[in-house]
Amino acid sequence: MRQFCSICACGYWYSRENNDVSEVGVNTLLGKMKIKKSKQKTFRSPAKSKRGIQVKGTWTPVEMDPSLFSEEDMGGLVCFEELTDYSLVSSNTMEKMTKKRKADDGEDSDNQVNEDDNGESQQTAKKKKKKNVKKKKQLAESTDDTTFDSNDGEQDSKVLNDTQEESLGEPVDSGEEDIVEPEKVTKKKKKRNKKLKKATTNPQVAQQPKTKKKVENWTNAGPFRSSGQDCDVSAWKDLFVPEPVLKALGSLGFNAPTPIQALALPPAIRDKMDILGAAETGSGKTLSFGIPMIHMILEWRKARDARSKEALDSQDNPTKETGEDGQVIPSGLKEPSDQPDVAVLTEEEDVQGEEDSEVDEDSQQTGCVKVIENVEFDFETTETTDKSAKTKDLFEKNPLLGLVLTPTRELAVQVKHHIDAVAKFTGIKTAIVVGGMALQKQGRVLNRRPEIVIATPGRLWELIRERHPHLSNLKRLRCLVIDEADRMVEKGHFAELSQLLEMLNDTEFNPKRQNFVFSATLTMIHEAPTRILQKKKGKKIDKESKLETLMEKVGIKSKPKIIDLTRKEATVESLTETRIHCDTDEKDFYLYYFLLQYPGRTMVFANSIDCIKRLNALLTILDCTPLPLHANMHQKQRLKNLERFAERETCVLLTTDVAARGLDIPDVQHVIHYQVPRTSETYVHRSGRTARATKEGLSLLLIGPDDVMNFRKIYRTLGKDEELPLFPIQTKCMAAIKERVKVARKIEKIEYHSGRAKQHNSWFQKAAEALEIDLDDDVLIGGGQDEYEDRQKQMMMKGMKMHLKHLLSQPVFKNTMKTKYPTQMGKLILPEQPAREETALITVTNQKKKEKKQHK
Repeated sequence: MRQFCSICACGYWYSRENNDVSEVGVNTLLGKMKIKKSKQKTFRSPAKSKRGIQVKGTWTPVEMDPSLFSEEDMGGLVCFEELTDYSLVSSNTMEKMTKKRKADDGEDSDNQVNEDDNGESQQTAKKKKKKNVKKKKQLAESTDDTTFDSNDGEQDSKVLNDTQEESLGEPVDSGEEDIVEPEKVTKKKKKRNKKLKKATTNPQVAQQPKTKKKVENWTNAGPFRSSGQDCDVSAWKDLFVPEPVLKALGSLGFNAPTPIQALALPPAIRDKMDILGAAETGSGKTLSFGIPMIHMILEWRKARDARSKEALDSQDNPTKETGEDGQVIPSGLKEPSDQPDVAVLTEEEDVQGEEDSEVDEDSQQTGCVKVIENVEFDFETTETTDKSAKTKDLFEKNPLLGLVLTPTRELAVQVKHHIDAVAKFTGIKTAIVVGGMALQKQGRVLNRRPEIVIATPGRLWELIRERHPHLSNLKRLRCLVIDEADRMVEKGHFAELSQLLEMLNDTEFNPKRQNFVFSATLTMIHEAPTRILQKKKGKKIDKESKLETLMEKVGIKSKPKIIDLTRKEATVESLTETRIHCDTDEKDFYLYYFLLQYPGRTMVFANSIDCIKRLNALLTILDCTPLPLHANMHQKQRLKNLERFAERETCVLLTTDVAARGLDIPDVQHVIHYQVPRTSETYVHRSGRTARATKEGLSLLLIGPDDVMNFRKIYRTLGKDEELPLFPIQTKCMAAIKERVKVARKIEKIEYHSGRAKQHNSWFQKAAEALEIDLDDDVLIGGGQDEYEDRQKQMMMKGMKMHLKHLLSQPVFKNTMKTKYPTQMGKLILPEQPAREETALITVTNQKKKEKKQHK
């Protein structure tokens, strides 16, 4: 047995026989020589590139000159050996070889200790080998089972293949490791068999599919929620609506179409005309283009299926097949004679796999590598070309047929939900492509090849520039929808949309494409300012010229169907419009007064994001629990706030014009214009968030000195004959409200400045620490205040918050009785009566009645 030398520890090894040194050699090739590290060592082999050596030949002695040794007696004791026949082996095979050696050493030691145990160990090893053979047979039989579901079967096959490969790669001697994994697989198989037996005994349980959780959306609370009972949809049948859509409309409870739907559906579905539609807010414009789009996709599917059937019929014809005798054979089908060739191919692949496994086993045992000369492999190029060809075929078979463009992300989410609700029995797939979400995730969504894509122009153009395969061939687009077109086509907005429309009308033009253009303010015209009209080139814009320019930009060449159902005032009849004239500083008082006096679902619009942030901080201090919504927020937070606003009965949504267009939030009672909008279109769309679908609503304008110009311009464009009525206010309650708001303003200002100072100072302090520089107090905001000043500020803040809490606990609106009684004090203490619950609409109507009586 060979051991290391105990004389010099220089890496020599020797073999002992009867405690005498017989032969010593240097094992330099196996890498066991221990050499001291020298300082002049310049190269180190990396740890990952370690290789071992497999001995193939024998060690041969090397003759040495006896003068090399200092002592003459050492010449007969020392012998150097060399190895010339060997092979290099990788690190993985070396690990396996070391495991084998350890196992062999253990067996040898057990044999030397006890001969009886040797017989038992041989029997256990044989039993383990038999078990391995049985497990492999069970695994082979389990692969032939086809009773599992598709997903489960794929997972099982993956597990079985992995276990088989591992069992083939590992040595057979270590039987314990081979037994563990097949046992796990068989246990899983037994569990699945039990489940399948239960499913066969209970067919009702087997038929129930797994239901996915519905995605929460504020539109689930709107009119597109399923009513549970099917209603009569006979009014829709004359509009050429397909049957699966009729079924969905009945489940949603839409028993009759709206006027815009009744006028738009027949020319769109029957005559396949382009539609230019203008209707009031909340009139059902989404279904006016959604149902024709679904009908077009269903017709395209029928034509595709008919073509595929004709191709199959022609392929089944023997006269049209050519073989070796001159007959025509279709390229897509295979004759029965082709089937053995497939089997032969699989056998050849199996033979190649067996040869590879044999080569691996030989390399593990001997360390040899089989070399095949003059062979070239182009795996990457062939795989990439095959994959690209397959993906191209898939995207060509399922192209993009419908494209809907919206100005805001929230409107795109809503349109998708409405189209999904109507197309739930058709199997049509839709996808949403908007900004604020991961670009890679949206690319994966488009890889599912949806027929309809709802998108905002910026993110869609970005994906087109990246050449996504589903957006590469827009010539096959059959339906193009531009929702809120007047906003989309305006100058200075959506530069990507103009580039997209140019591409669709030039290189990707399809004469069969159907175009839909909808908006509530499509035909609204505002007078140009006098400075523009006085110029020579200044022209008055009328309704026809506006529609012509819009048709040119969209690419409508034929005569479209123009439907205009808007009123002269452009707002809904069920909308009540009012106003309050006040100073700019007093807007907060009247806003807080309205929210306290008339609780409900209220939307507050402002022109700037900074104004929304300030109002959010102020109203949170006053315990109004507002929800902000603006463009600087993350998309997930924006959608969450919309969902919360739709769920709560009394809530305030502070928003910019992001939520002004198209959003169908149910039961919005009030809309407050904290700042008067700059254009009449935005005023119409803001006010259109309430009084939807023949419901009543209130619109309130807070007009300050800076808003008078915009208000007059809107009033002139909308052609209002009568002045807007003033909103009635209880002046007695304004003193308590002003006190509350003033204290809240002070708290908000202190918190704002302190937060800003903390942010500024923390940035400078972190930068100074990174640069190892001392900061002066002049750089920091506040000049490095003392702890005493900070404590005084904190105490002042606590006192103000306690005072505000006390004010909020007291009631503002009280019902007092003005009567005198014959008592000692002249008064009678009565219990507090609850305030009368009047809606804002009732107060406005009562005010109008009083004014009429006074005029009479």
